[in-house]
Amino acid sequence: MRNKLRIWWPHQLPSSEPATPLEGNNLLFGWFVSCSPVSVDVVVAFACNEASFSHSDSTLQEIIRGVNGKMPVFLQERAAFSLLGQCVLYGRGNGKMSRDGMEGGDWRNSFTEGLDSVMNSRDLSDGNDGGTSCGCNELDGSHGQCRKEFVENGFWIRLVYDSCEGYGKDVHRVPKLHHLHWNGQIVSHCNVHVVVYEIPVYGVHHFSLNLWKSYTPVKDPVKKPKWVNELEKNQPLLDLDTVILAINSAAAARLALETRVGFKRSISVFFNISSRSIAFMWQVLAIFVPTISTLFYIALQLFHNVSSFGSITWIYTTSARVFCTTWTQIQIRCCQILYWPIILQDNGIRSHSCVEYMENTALHRHSMWSSLAVDLLLGNLMGLALIVHAESVCQWILTFASVITNALLRSGSVWLMGVPAGFKLNTELAGVLGVISLNAIQIWSTLWILFSFLFIYFIKGLALLGILFGATIPAALIIDMVYIATLHVSTLHWFISLLYSWQIQALAALWRLFRGRKWNPLRQRLDSYHYTVKQHIVGSLLFTPLLLLLPTTSVFYMFFTILSTAIAFTCILIEITISMIHSTPYIKIFLWLMRRRRFPSGIWFEIASCQNDSLEFACHDKVCSSSEKSYRNNNRGRDRSTIMVSVLRSNFLSIGQVVLPHYRKVFSGVSDFAITSAHGALTGKRTVSTLGICLPSSTMPWLSIPAREYWRLCHNSVLACMEERDCNECQ
Repeated sequence: MRNKLRIWWPHQLPSSEPATPLEGNNLLFGWFVSCSPVSVDVVVAFACNEASFSHSDSTLQEIIRGVNGKMPVFLQERAAFSLLGQCVLYGRGNGKMSRDGMEGGDWRNSFTEGLDSVMNSRDLSDGNDGGTSCGCNELDGSHGQCRKEFVENGFWIRLVYDSCEGYGKDVHRVPKLHHLHWNGQIVSHCNVHVVVYEIPVYGVHHFSLNLWKSYTPVKDPVKKPKWVNELEKNQPLLDLDTVILAINSAAAARLALETRVGFKRSISVFFNISSRSIAFMWQVLAIFVPTISTLFYIALQLFHNVSSFGSITWIYTTSARVFCTTWTQIQIRCCQILYWPIILQDNGIRSHSCVEYMENTALHRHSMWSSLAVDLLLGNLMGLALIVHAESVCQWILTFASVITNALLRSGSVWLMGVPAGFKLNTELAGVLGVISLNAIQIWSTLWILFSFLFIYFIKGLALLGILFGATIPAALIIDMVYIATLHVSTLHWFISLLYSWQIQALAALWRLFRGRKWNPLRQRLDSYHYTVKQHIVGSLLFTPLLLLLPTTSVFYMFFTILSTAIAFTCILIEITISMIHSTPYIKIFLWLMRRRRFPSGIWFEIASCQNDSLEFACHDKVCSSSEKSYRNNNRGRDRSTIMVSVLRSNFLSIGQVVLPHYRKVFSGVSDFAITSAHGALTGKRTVSTLGICLPSSTMPWLSIPAREYWRLCHNSVLACMEERDCNECQ
C-alpha cells in the first residue's frame, strides 16, 4: 500500500510575517499528525528564515516548547507543535515576473539552472545515509540540533517551491515534495495531497466540522451487523478533528512565536494616532459604564435587603404569588446586572490558542450584555411611546374593558339563560348559573369603576419600568395584571369547571355500575364487581337527572372555557415574546450580517489539479528547458506518484440555522401545553396557564460584594474588551 501524505499549506504563506517572501532556505513550523502507519498529515502554520531567530536569547527548542505549551490541551495530546522541515525556492520570484524581466534565453537559462540544482539534490536523496546526502543538514547551530532531534523522533520534511506553476486564480504557488524522513526512512515517492487553506483569523473566519442538524438524532433500535462494529474499530487514516484544530491554532502559534522571538511589527503614524484615540475612548467608557452599573447595583442591594426583611410577612408571600411572572423577570434582570462584568471578563490565555475557541468564548461573553442592551432599547421605545400616548392608551383600555364586560359577559350570560343556539336547557339550573355569573360580573365591574382613576398611573409606571429595566419586566407585569383584571372570569370558570368535572366523574362511575365494573385505584384498572339491586336502583335514579342536566352545565362550561382560553392564549403570546427577547442571539445575528464567514458548518474540498509524478512542473507558455526534458526521459521507468492540489472550503450557516437552536426551548413546551389544555378542557380539569419555559439567568444565586469592588470588577471587564480588541489586531 503506497504511503499517503497530506500537506496542509496556508494560502497566505508567501506574504505572512515574520516569514519573508519564500526565498532560499526557509524553516516550516506546524504539526505532524499521524494516526496510521501509512498516512501522515503535515499541517504547515507558517514559515521563517533562519535570520529571524538571530536576535533571540532562547534556543529554538525552548521557543518551540513554549509555543506548544500555549496550544489547546487536546491538540497537545494528539500532536505537538514542532519544526517541520525546510522549504527551498528553486526559482527567482514568480514565474511570470521572471519572464517579463528577462529575455527569452536568459529566462530559460535561469529556470534551467534552478531546476538542475533541485534535481541534483533529489538524486542525492535516494541514498541511504539519510543525514548527509539528503541535503537537510544545511542548518547552523541550534537549528541543526533541532533538525537532528526531529529526524530521530520520526519526521522531517523537505519541500521545493515551484515559482512557475499556477493552479487557478486562488492557487498560484504550491510546494512539492522533495523527500520526507518518515520513521527512519527517506520517502520521496508517495501519493501527495496538498490542501491549500486560508489561515483562520479571529473576527474573519475559521473552520469547523460541526454540522447543523434540524432534528435530534434518534438511537437506532436495530442491532448493528458485526462487520459494521469491526469497521468502526479500524484505525482511521485521517484524524480530521486534530487537523482542523491545528489549522485554527495556526495564527495563535505564529503570534506566540513572534512574542518569544521578539519580532516587532511596523506601525504607521496614522494607525498609532487612531489607536491612541480609541484607547482614550475606552478609558472614558471604562469609567462611565461601571459608575452607572454601580448605581443600579446599590439600588438592587437595597431592594434585596428590604425584600429579604419582609419575606416572612404575608404581604410579601401574597405579592410573590400574584405577581409571580414579574418576580421571575425581576430576578433575571437583577442577575444580568450583577453578573455581566463577571461573564464579560477574560477567561485566560487558553481560549486565545484557537480561533474557534475564541469565537465561541466571545459569543458566550457578549451574549448577556447584548441581550440586556436590546431589552433596554425596546423598553425605552415602549416607555417613551406610553408616556407620549398615556391618556389615549388608558382611555382605549377602559373602553375595551367596558365593551367586553357589557357586550360579551353580560349579554352572553343572559343568552345562556334562555335558549342558546336552539338548545333546550334546564331553566332552573340555567337561571341559577346565570344569576351567579351576572352577580360576579356586576361586583367586579363596580370595583373596576372605583379604581379606574388609578389606571393612568399604572400606565406611567409601566413606561418608567420599561425605560429603566427594559421591555421584559413591563411585559411580565402586563401578564400578571391581565390575570388580576380577569379574575372574575377565572373564578366563574373554576366554579363551573368544578361542577362539570364532578358531573362527568359521577356519570362515568354510574356507567361502570351498570356494566358491573369498578375502578381499582391501586392497580389502575377496571375489575369486575357484583353490585346489589339497591345499588343499581340508586344508580339509575342518580344517572337520569345528571345526564339530563349535563347539556346545561356543558353550555356554561364551554362559554367560560372559551373566555378563559382566550385570556390564557393572550398571556402565553406575551410570555413567548418575553422568552424570545431573552433567547434571541443578537450578537450572532449582528455578526452574521456583518461577516457570515464567522459561522462555518462543515468543510469541503475544491479540486484544483491532479498530476502524476510529484516533481512534474508546468511552465508558462509550455516553454521547457533541455534539462527538464532529459530529466523526464530518464525517469519514465520510475514509480509514478500522484499529487493532488485542492483548496479547503467551508459551508456557512444561514440566519435560520443560527437562530433556530436558541428558539427550541421556547417552543418545546407548546405542543405539550396544547395537548394538556385540550385534555383538561374535555375532562373539566384545571391546567397550567403558563408554558413554564426555563429562562436564562433565572437560577443564578444572588451576588453580594462591596460596591467599590463591584465598580472595579466592571472597570476591569470593560478594559478586558479593549485588550481583546488589541490582541485581535495583532493577528
